[in-house]
Amino acid sequence: MSPEESENALGQPQASPAVPITVSITRAVDPDRIPDVTRWVQAGVNLANRYPGFLGSGWVRQGADSVHWHMLYRFSDATLLEKWESSEDRRRWLEGGRELVRESRVEKRTGIEGWFDEPVASPATPPRWKQATSIWLGFFPVNLAFTLLVTTLLPGWNDLATALKVLVTTLVLTPIMAYWVLPGVTRLLRRVRFL
Repeated sequence: MSPEESENALGQPQASPAVPITVSITRAVDPDRIPDVTRWVQAGVNLANRYPGFLGSGWVRQGADSVHWHMLYRFSDATLLEKWESSEDRRRWLEGGRELVRESRVEKRTGIEGWFDEPVASPATPPRWKQATSIWLGFFPVNLAFTLLVTTLLPGWNDLATALKVLVTTLVLTPIMAYWVLPGVTRLLRRVRFL
């Protein structure tokens, strides 16, 4: 018997019940076009409402000044959802919103867990020059202190092969940097609004 089937009281196979599926989409919206976006979203809801299995939808903004909108829609099962998502109606509707919104995240879930949690936005990555500066601000003093310590306290350190000195240095400093120094530097730089 396949996993999609179960047996009824008479031992006859029957299909397992359909599982509703919810789609969550985060879209960045052009703030100058909110009335147009509102009409566009409603037109999409009206179109989806014509498709079998559509169970409803909703959308909210992250905040009054936010350009991120979180949209949900639900279908009674994956097959009916696929019919909507692969439809010509939906393709034309999405094309009509191309200048209004930019899709940034899509998730599909079958349960209700997590749908009432606040959406988690990915933090913006600082420019590489800021990342490099942050690393250098932590690495330089730690590397300098380590070098001074080992050259002073370990006789023969300077006689070791360069590759061996670099190996020992990186083995010792990498966890120190990763677990203590860089998180501290990052917190400090966030406080002064550098990152």
